[in-house]
This record gives sequence, C-alpha cells and structure tokens, in this order.
Amino acid sequence: GNLFKWDPRGVVPPQTRMLEPVAPPPVPLSAATAFSVVRPRELGGLEELFQAYGIRYYTAAKIAELGFTVNTLVDMKDEELDEMMNSLSQIFRWELLVGERYGIKAAVRAERRRIDEEDSRRRHILSGDTTNAVDALSQEGLSEEPVQQEKEAAGSGGGGTWDLAVAVADRKKPRRRKEQRKIVDVNHYDENEDDENGEGGERQREHPFIVTEPGEVARGKKNGLDYLFHLYEQCRDFLIQVQNIAKERGEKCPTKVTNQVFRFAKKAGASYINKPKMRHYVHCYALHCLDEEASDALRRVFKERGENVGAWRQACYKPLVGIAARQGWDIDTIFNAHPRLAIWYVPTRLRQLCHAERNGAAASSSVSAEADQLPF
Repeated sequence: GNLFKWDPRGVVPPQTRMLEPVAPPPVPLSAATAFSVVRPRELGGLEELFQAYGIRYYTAAKIAELGFTVNTLVDMKDEELDEMMNSLSQIFRWELLVGERYGIKAAVRAERRRIDEEDSRRRHILSGDTTNAVDALSQEGLSEEPVQQEKEAAGSGGGGTWDLAVAVADRKKPRRRKEQRKIVDVNHYDENEDDENGEGGERQREHPFIVTEPGEVARGKKNGLDYLFHLYEQCRDFLIQVQNIAKERGEKCPTKVTNQVFRFAKKAGASYINKPKMRHYVHCYALHCLDEEASDALRRVFKERGENVGAWRQACYKPLVGIAARQGWDIDTIFNAHPRLAIWYVPTRLRQLCHAERNGAAASSSVSAEADQLPF
C-alpha cells in the first residue's frame, strides 16, 4: 500500500456518451453553394444566353462540358438541338425539365434574331450617311456601366440559384470592354447615286488607294490611281460579256453598268469590283477620260502635297464643272457622247454642282445686266 500512492490530479473523468457532441451529418451542397465554393468554370457565354429562359445553371454547365458554345448552338437546327438534349440526358443521367427543353430552343431563336437585326442595322447605317455611321459604330462597342446592370437585374425580379451562380462568375472574371468593330474605309462607299435596285450584304474589301502620278507603281499594301482607272476598263469588258450573253438568250440587253454587271463580275472571280467603290470614283474616271492632261496635273499636285485620296477625289469635281460650263451645262450629253463614259451613270453630286453653278452664273449675269441699265 505504501508502494503506490494515489494522485487525484492524474485521474481522468469517465466519458459519458450522452454528453459527447455528435458531428452533424454532411449536408449535400446545392449547385449554387458548390459553385460559390469551387472556382467557376468558363461557360463560353452560355450563362448569358440561358439566364432569362429558366435554364438551370447545372444544365448550362453540362452543355458547356459537352463542348457546345453559343456560336455552335446558334448554327444548329432544331433537330440537332433535340439530339444534343437527348445526349445530355443519356451521358450525364441529367433529366431535363420540359420548360428547359423549350427554353433552350427559345434562347437560341432569340439570339439568332438579335444577330440578324444587328447585321441589318449595321448594313443600313453603313449604306446611309458615312459620317453618322462612324459615330454610331464607334459608340456601339462601349460596354454598359456596372451600376446600371445591377439596377436592371434588381428590377427584373430574377433570383435564385442561377443569379447567384452568375453573380459569382462575374466577380471572378475580369471585366473587359467589348472590342470595337472595325470600321471599313468610308472612301469605298458611295453616296446616294441614282441607280435603282441597290444591293446590300457583305463585300470583300481590298487595299485602299493612294494618290500616285501617272505610271507610278504603288508601294506596299496600296493601290495606285492607274489601277483604279483600270478597274473601269474591266467593268466595260464585263458589260460587253453580259451584253453578248443577253443577245444569245434573247433577253434585254443592258446599256450601262448595272447591278447585273457587278453580279457577273463577282461570279467571274472579280470580287474586288463592287458597286459602291466604282460609283464613288466615277467622276474621277470621267475627268481622266475627258481631259487626261488636267487629270494628270491634278494628280501630280496632290502627290507633291501629300494629300490623301479623299481630298483628290473632291478636287476632281471642279474641272468637270468647268467642262460642263463650256458645253452648255449638259453633263448628261457629255457623258453619253464619250464612248467610255456612256456606260456609266452621271453622279448625283456632279449633276447638283453643275445645276448650282448654272443658277449662280445666271443670277450674276442678271444682276450685271440690271446694273448696266441703271442711269448714273
């Protein structure tokens, strides 16, 4: 009894199972909670496409995991969308709701309509006033303010799993400004010329023009003015081919360069010949045909000054108005009398300038006649 002494400080109190804290069972995480814990996957724009159509975030994530993007879905037919949704159910054992099936198709159709409207609006802007087109398209690429986006999201009444997941994804992703669309050189666009049956659509653009002297070869990715005038000769050749085909078929034969000629040139592989560009510089070609010496002198002067092709184009109007003044202001007769100009329509701007100069000359002559009749 003396060998062992009881030390009450080393006594361990008995454990009671009733007071032992029991760890709660693990709670399965919902899609939104799991998404907020785990780093969000990049869905390639599917979250914005499906957000307003009742599609669950997990469904969009599985669609992205299969490799589908917004562009892929927009280009797919309804039958292909059905096959995609069936594959989603078979591969991931994920049962799609009836509303989700309709919502996916509705979202894809809405995106198609938006793209078509945006393309048609851009073509309408570019076919109109080019000055306003630059301003409109330059403002089109600006992103909205985040405060405004938050207000719209709050006012829409949306909420739930999807909004939480998208909000977390937006915070994770760095904000970028949308890349501004490339503005095509406005020098290649025509003013409102008097030619019916105008054509729209995308056109292949070639290298811009620079002012060159006669016989000078342009350097780099530029085209000289000799090349520009050569395009008008090519149009004349295409018109002759169209006329020959029309005669063989017994159809109506065009006498001027119309949309039919431009379509024929495009089918023949000359996609660099398009209506806006050829209408834009037709008065410059007219000066080259009517007074080649004056045209060459004007080219040399603007080449020495380092002026661009737009300034040279505007300067070509004045000599033509002078030629029209010497021949009774009948610019249409001047065009029709020349063998190479008879196939081209007279530019509206040139006709307006001749009309204004004729009225100004008539007004000044009447004023001088009245002044001569006044007694001193």
